[in-house]
Amino acid sequence: MTPQQYIPLISIGVALVIILLRNRKPRPLRVQWMWIRPLIIVLAIAFGLWGITQAPGMAHAPFGPLAWTILGLGLILGGVAGWWRGKMVTIEKEPDGSLKAQSSPLGLILIVVLLVSRQALRPWMEANASGWHVSPMAIQDAFMLFVVGLIVMQSLEMYLRARRILAGGTDAHVEVAPAA
Repeated sequence: MTPQQYIPLISIGVALVIILLRNRKPRPLRVQWMWIRPLIIVLAIAFGLWGITQAPGMAHAPFGPLAWTILGLGLILGGVAGWWRGKMVTIEKEPDGSLKAQSSPLGLILIVVLLVSRQALRPWMEANASGWHVSPMAIQDAFMLFVVGLIVMQSLEMYLRARRILAGGTDAHVEVAPAA
């Protein structure tokens, strides 16, 4: 591996440690603002995918049916993983009625595995692209759509649970915080 390949891996490792330390305690869950993170992620990834097509020398051939299937599969698998990751978040209802959420480390590990596998598979995909009948760009884009599905569906699942909890409903992943 070249030093240019190590830098993203080191960055991911540092970010992983920071996020794991930050997620040791439940954090306030503000239901009214839960739409902002998915919107930012969707816009950033859409802009990134659009930017790749606009870069000089980076334009790729139009996708065929197999490539569109791979893109759709990436989005669907991301949605399933996001729903699962959202279910793993524990929500605590505080005595004052506010909510706190604590993410499971397994969800973070899923994202890290996705990022590392995308980085690791890139040279292999570029080297073997001629033998496939699909663009390696479609596979790279499918990884990005996986992230979109993951973030959007996780937020949707948590939003639905949080609304149900605030309305007085029950949930298998809710803990009532002890009165202080």
